[in-house]
Amino acid sequence: MFPVGFWQGSSRHPVRHKWEQSRSDPVDLENLREPITGITETNKQTEEAEESSADASSQTTNHNTEKTARTGTRTQQKTEPGNKTPPARDDSLEEDGFWDVVGCPEQNFTRDSCSKVFCPPWKRCIKGVCACKMPYMCEKLKEQKPACALDGTQFISMCLINANKCRDKSKPTFSHYNSTCSDIVEAFNVTVEEKTVVGINIASGKKLICGDKWNMAAANVFCKSRDITEGATIANKVDATDQLAEEFSECVKVRCTGAEHSLAECRIYKPEKINNHTKIAAIKCYNKKDTTQSNTFRCVNGKYVKPVRLCDGVDDCGDNSDEMCCKKCRRSAFHCPSGVCIPQHAVRDGVRDCLGGIDEDIITDKPSQTNDTEESETEAFYTDPLFEIRAMRSQYESKLQCGIPNMDYTYKADDSSTSSHRQKRLVGGEEALPTQIQWQVAIQEDGSIHCGGVYLGGCWVLTAAHCVRSNPKSFRVKFSLWEKHRQQSTTDSIPVKRISIHPQYNSQTYANDIAVLLLEELKLKKTCMLENPAVRSVCVPWSTLQFPPDHTCTISGWGRDREGKSASILKWANVTLIKDCQNYYKDRFLPGMECAGNVDSCQGDSGGPLVCKDDSGLSYVWGLVSWGDKCGEPGYPGVYTKVAHYFDWIRSITGTPAVAKFNQ
Repeated sequence: MFPVGFWQGSSRHPVRHKWEQSRSDPVDLENLREPITGITETNKQTEEAEESSADASSQTTNHNTEKTARTGTRTQQKTEPGNKTPPARDDSLEEDGFWDVVGCPEQNFTRDSCSKVFCPPWKRCIKGVCACKMPYMCEKLKEQKPACALDGTQFISMCLINANKCRDKSKPTFSHYNSTCSDIVEAFNVTVEEKTVVGINIASGKKLICGDKWNMAAANVFCKSRDITEGATIANKVDATDQLAEEFSECVKVRCTGAEHSLAECRIYKPEKINNHTKIAAIKCYNKKDTTQSNTFRCVNGKYVKPVRLCDGVDDCGDNSDEMCCKKCRRSAFHCPSGVCIPQHAVRDGVRDCLGGIDEDIITDKPSQTNDTEESETEAFYTDPLFEIRAMRSQYESKLQCGIPNMDYTYKADDSSTSSHRQKRLVGGEEALPTQIQWQVAIQEDGSIHCGGVYLGGCWVLTAAHCVRSNPKSFRVKFSLWEKHRQQSTTDSIPVKRISIHPQYNSQTYANDIAVLLLEELKLKKTCMLENPAVRSVCVPWSTLQFPPDHTCTISGWGRDREGKSASILKWANVTLIKDCQNYYKDRFLPGMECAGNVDSCQGDSGGPLVCKDDSGLSYVWGLVSWGDKCGEPGYPGVYTKVAHYFDWIRSITGTPAVAKFNQ
């Protein structure tokens, strides 16, 4: 797995290229800051403004976070209102087995943490935080329903209303979909016999909220719409009294995630008659004075909830921080590999909630976790904003095509090849077919190939920083290369226009060992190559949590075998992501690095890709071959540059549309 040019003994570092041995020329950072082709200044300024906004939000959160050690009991927490300390825990949390007590809670994950979850269409992921979009970024859908705000104003979509609300809290919230906005949809509450029940005003009149489907997530939405940031203390169901039945003849069910601004954004079902058996939704909004000693878990927003409410798929906290660090889920909730629990009704609903899309993975050999009785097919909706979220996500995500090879060429033999056989088990892997690994590229310097890389689409290629220098004229990138020293019919060779080496790259420690290459465009065209059926781009991961330890991924390259002999034909092997790589390399293993191993593989070139596939079938470049010890020996896994760690840096060079399939 270790690269061409690596010492095959116990040395840690690659052999220096001829230009590195006496390298004195610094990286031309000024040149790297030049405008990149295809990114308008307006878009760049917009992204910079959004990143500044996200930075300010992050700094505020960090400033408000307590620096004292957490004691794990609510009575010992001395936190001013508004401070955001990590969720507290008592000893029972570890014994309980659901909550991941080590490392995760200190990260203050909430529903706006896009390293864990997806952003809604009116937000985009900036430096790990779901930040408000500019309203103009809410695109018009092919099948668009006009949306009304509570003040009677009409907009082209709910996304536009929420984008305005996100940036300015004084703006009105969503009311309903209609071409006329005279009848607004707004929640209300009624106090009867010292109980507060909840209702909603729709076009056909005032209706109570039915108790069926009513939970803490919906109650939180109602209370937060009343400017109580922590949401609700109690969400229960009461009998429909004679007094209520006299005033209200019907109720409606609502289904909320907890992220909505008001109940009008929740799924609202068609009214049904109130009878003697009907339960009505009741509520009590949060007051810190009302919390009991059993409420020992402190949410990120400062609210206290019972530990038994953690990891049940219901947003009890109001910011979803009680569902973000779960080793497993309670009751029927669905567990995402990133440690997030989602409700059963979110599984296979057409909207991806888990990072890898396992919740929408219809064709799977895994037993279904879906409760088919959860949502009756006979239940009709009065309004369902989920359709817009589903349509908008689909429209955004379809713009960038990546991570799926051209299957017509994956197993296609090349007629021009002179190779007489395929040797099946080389050192730690096997030979690839001629056009099998369609995002693999070779980096050619002054006519020689010493490194690999990976194609990101457009005119962009990713490789290791130690493979290149700031003189692009010396480099070319070869696509669809199988035999290292012989082109096949689909091979293309393109000169490099610009090289962006990470500004904090350290050639001694191999920290930040990553570089982005911009290729030369064809004359009179905006593309770098003609359409090539044997070339496809890989996806770029945005979250370091997308692929957990023990996930099986693939490495590829030419490289060398264990004896140091150069391979002439592209090879590949499966490897497993390894947890706690510090155990192998101690303080040499730095942030932004990833470990993988379990085969005696030395075939990867420096800069070559470590590619992982998610549950939806999309392939991501999870790592770039960087360095390692004792090629092929057990106990010495390969070290890779962890690409997700550098997503924002990559995006700052390529522009968002080039690399962001999700969370745009």
